[in-house]
Amino acid sequence: MTAPVRLLQSLPQGTRVVVRYRIGGQLTDALGDLIALDTDSCTVRTRRGDTVVPLTDVTAAKPVPPAPPRRAPRAL
Repeated sequence: MTAPVRLLQSLPQGTRVVVRYRIGGQLTDALGDLIALDTDSCTVRTRRGDTVVPLTDVTAAKPVPPAPPRRAPRAL
């Protein structure tokens, strides 16, 4: 088990995280709330929806601060 996977296992659900993982030979990130973790995968709730990441593909992970509040739309 790699250090990033151990870190994910130590975090409580709901923690905002960034998870870097391999997909098709490339690296990509999932940024959002850690909503599920089992022996094979973790699920991160991103702005675009839930991303299920196989733990064998995780290369890095860390907790991140809460997202800043969204800005109000510009007045025209």
